[in-house]
Amino acid sequence: VQLQACGGGLVQAGGSLRLSCAASGRTFSRYTLGWFRQAPGKEREFVAAIKWGGGSTYYADSVKGRFTISRDNAKNTVYLQIKSLKPEDTAVYYCAADQIWDHPSTQPYEYWGQGTQVTVSS
Repeated sequence: VQLQACGGGLVQAGGSLRLSCAASGRTFSRYTLGWFRQAPGKEREFVAAIKWGGGSTYYADSVKGRFTISRDNAKNTVYLQIKSLKPEDTAVYYCAADQIWDHPSTQPYEYWGQGTQVTVSS
């Protein structure tokens, strides 16, 4: 599975963004898809994940209520809608894929895309 994330940019605090991650390769619809982020000087952290059928989602506590993950299996794309952006959301955002749904925030994802930079100005 190859993953290509896009949609990042420079946004003012309070604004919104929608990140996209397009997948190619194996059967996209059978994979758990996740979003992670890494801020400067910090470790990469889990943001959100969605199960292959889209019926189950999981979020980090820090983003609940502001971030929404969704997927369109027909387009082989997973999205991350972000609203009410805060300066602390500034990070490189990565999408990832895995064949299982076990512990979506801590399981070792098999495939990773390159990141897309999100910068939030105050």
